[in-house]
Amino acid sequence: MRLQNKITTLAFDADDTLWVNEPYFQEAEQQFVHLLQDYQTAEQLSSELYQTEVKNLPLYGFGIKGFILCMIETAQRVSHHQVSPQIIANILDLGHALLQRPVELLAGVHQTLDALHGKYDLILATKGDLLDQQRKIKNSALGDYFHHIEIMSDKQTVDYEHLLRRLSCKPEQFLMVGNSMKSDILPVLALDAHAGYIPYSVTWSHEQHDTPLQHEKLITLQTLPDLLHYL
Repeated sequence: MRLQNKITTLAFDADDTLWVNEPYFQEAEQQFVHLLQDYQTAEQLSSELYQTEVKNLPLYGFGIKGFILCMIETAQRVSHHQVSPQIIANILDLGHALLQRPVELLAGVHQTLDALHGKYDLILATKGDLLDQQRKIKNSALGDYFHHIEIMSDKQTVDYEHLLRRLSCKPEQFLMVGNSMKSDILPVLALDAHAGYIPYSVTWSHEQHDTPLQHEKLITLQTLPDLLHYL
């Protein structure tokens, strides 16, 4: 399927599409589990943390700061409020370390953006904490590629509707590329726009969607440069 005559606007997710993100969270979670090993098993602690994260999404949204608060809340709950001040300090250190991780670009990002820049309106459409995403965009040195940068609090169909309206872009002219079927693909297809799914090796449980999907406006990529074969 060739798309070059249909698409005017290409949007890219950032975390785990352009740069590494989820492995850092999973590494922090493993350290959190180790800190609380006297209270529950690793599997139980991971489950408790995930439940806390999902419960608090309407309050905190997506991102590291909410993750830090959820770790502290979970530590308090599983310890029946007996967790030591030192462990709380260690949890805060885990969060600070996450906020200072260097940006590690995924393979083929520069190659792909170089090839597409100037031919399409390139959009960065990511969700998460505003300050942290701004930091990563700056440190990635990718900002100049993009015609527009949108840091979204969520990625539901209505959020993409608002984005397309701001861009004055029709759905049939829009292609969203990302690693999350739940956030980057399904809401876009619901608008009858195009989507490019590029699975990443690690996916947060909340973003997982295991049901196979076939759709006439969906392309599946193995690597980001594979997108160039369709454009």
